[in-house]
Order: sequence, then structure tokens, then C-alpha cells
Amino acid sequence: MKIAMTMTVAIKQIMKIEGLYAVTPDDALLPRLSGLVRMALEGGVRLVQYRNKTASPALRRAQAAEMLRICRAAGARLMINDDVALALEIGADGAHLGRDDLSECSLADARKALGSGRILGVSCYDEMARAEAAANAGADYLAFGSVFVSATKPGAVRAPMSLLGEARRRFGLPVAAIGGITLETAPQVLTAGADMLAVISDLFDAPDIRARAAAYGKLWHHS
Repeated sequence: MKIAMTMTVAIKQIMKIEGLYAVTPDDALLPRLSGLVRMALEGGVRLVQYRNKTASPALRRAQAAEMLRICRAAGARLMINDDVALALEIGADGAHLGRDDLSECSLADARKALGSGRILGVSCYDEMARAEAAANAGADYLAFGSVFVSATKPGAVRAPMSLLGEARRRFGLPVAAIGGITLETAPQVLTAGADMLAVISDLFDAPDIRARAAAYGKLWHHS
């Protein structure tokens, strides 16, 4: 356990929190989901969020453990959506929490549970006050969105892209943008101030997931 924690601390300290943030689609078939994520990793993804809103607890654990295995093999980090306990149970790199997962006053409890070696990400929607609360509680990154109309959450509140740069300036933390992002719109989101682009559909619905991930990766590596 001590060795695993030391390794997690080292990973957090060495690797920057930026780039394409691959968020898994809801999929009940473990082999298929594993194949999708493996192709994204082969395309260069180094940060994955396991998210499955429709899975049973047993399936979530099985899928999360498999996601961690293939992420470790690729040198990538795995975040768990909604579930600090599951992140700790399997030894993931951190947890991402939204409005319905914890109250703002409990974010400090999540930070304490995860410790200094694991990553805490927080969805802030279009709320700078929530971003401030998350930053004060010790979040490692702040997520805003939906920046465009989202196929995954068509009714999601829209967040102006101006929040991305404003949050970076105010809190000095990496900022993730989520919601309806495509390879075509990605450059303007990065220009607005995003460090990470959280993408589901435009990555995992692509005809060639490896190629799409690689194309996104080039946005952070200008010649």
C-alpha cells in the first residue's frame, strides 16, 4: 500500500494536468469499453475519466479496475467520476466530483480522503462561486461547461468560455472545458484559457479513435 501511494504521489508531481481528457461513454460491455479506451491511449491520451451513469456497483468496480489496468500499462492516469470511495478502493489517481456528488462544504472531506497524492477535480458548471469553493477546498483542477451544446447532456447549462481564462487568472489552477467539444472547435476553447478538453462523443464516436486522439494531442504540441 505504501509503495502504491508513493507511486501515485510521484505521478501527480511529475505529470502536468493538461491535454485531452478522455471521458468514457456509458457502455455495459467491459470488453468493448476496454477496446475503446485502449485505442484512445494508443492515440496518445494520458488522462482518462471513468464515467458510467448506468452501470451497477459491481459493473462499475469491474470496469474501473480494468480501466486502471490498461491506463497503468500505457503510463496514463485514471480519474473516477462521482466516487471517491471507488477511486481509493482500486488505487486510481483521483476522483472528479459534480454538484450532486458532494455538497461544496464536503469538498474538503473529499480532499482529505484522497490525500495529497491523488487528484481532485470539481465540476463548476457556469459558477465562479463554486470554483472558488473548490479551489479553497484544495481542488487540483476546475471544470467548466457545457461550453457548447452537448450530445451527452443536451439540457446542460451553458458556460461562457470567458470563465476559463478568468478562473485560471483568479485561482492559478488548471482548467478543463467540457460539453460538445469537437476537434474543429477545440482551438478556440484552448485560446479561451482551457488546459484540458474533456471529450466523450467526438473521441469515442470517431471512425478512427487512435487518429482522433492523436489529432487532439497535436493541439498542445505546436512546432
